[in-house]
Amino acid sequence: MTAPASPLKSAAWLLDHLDDAEVRVLDCRYALSDPLLGRLAYLEGHVPGAAYADLETDLSGPVQDGGAGGRHPLPDPEVLAAWLGSVGIGNGSVVVCYDDPSAGQGFYATRAWWLLRWLGHREVYVLDGGYPAYRAGGGEVSVDDPAHALTTFMPDVHPEFVATAQDVAGRPAGTLLLDSRAPERYRGEREPVDARAGHIPGAVNRDWSGALDASGHWRGPEAQGERLGVGAVPTITYCGSGVSAVPNLLARELAGVPLGPDNRLYAGSWSDWISDPARPVATGAAQIGDETPLDAGPGA
Repeated sequence: MTAPASPLKSAAWLLDHLDDAEVRVLDCRYALSDPLLGRLAYLEGHVPGAAYADLETDLSGPVQDGGAGGRHPLPDPEVLAAWLGSVGIGNGSVVVCYDDPSAGQGFYATRAWWLLRWLGHREVYVLDGGYPAYRAGGGEVSVDDPAHALTTFMPDVHPEFVATAQDVAGRPAGTLLLDSRAPERYRGEREPVDARAGHIPGAVNRDWSGALDASGHWRGPEAQGERLGVGAVPTITYCGSGVSAVPNLLARELAGVPLGPDNRLYAGSWSDWISDPARPVATGAAQIGDETPLDAGPGA
């Protein structure tokens, strides 16, 4: 599968194309610590015409009893497709997703990006630098909750984008298992969200926030390749619940490895892994490199 030229769009591009008939914008701002924060931020001001995409209600499915599937299970494809159609996104739309990296929200937009790619939509992008970059570029703000013309989105699901717990446990030798959480969570020294601390045995650690620079923009392809060691190694990436892992998948695509069998998301992630007490857990120091992450909170 050929990767798109870039999974990113600049604020300048969005400002130039915001009025194009096919362009749709998703405001993905959210905070795990305050689920209403993103919606309130949207109501206080957003990119004109943007629809609000809520992590819990729009970008995730129902949590299962016992925790199988994790804290943010993948939505049913048909349900997600219906929601996309309800906010005016069809198969011919060019979709730009943004959040607010300056507030530690650098991964919610990537969740929306990955979900649309999972549904087979190629023309979906993450806004480089997010909402702050749009504002810094002179972008106007709206407080209206726009009515979107209903359309139809027909999903073409790519199951090869997804890894299950069984795939992780039975992964072939040479497959890199990448943990995208903060190093202290990986090591099992702190666990602010889930019931057990540690990481999946054999995983290496690369905090998702290392994909961004200090300004909240994405590092370039060479820098992403250096921090992730992409090469031709098949990789399964996980985090706490399949949200903050996605920046590392996007980073790998920037470095030349498209989403697919060599760049998969363990969608249920750590919260799914520990739902079965028989699955092993490891603790201890990271196995590759050392990096200082941005202060981005616990991660999803």
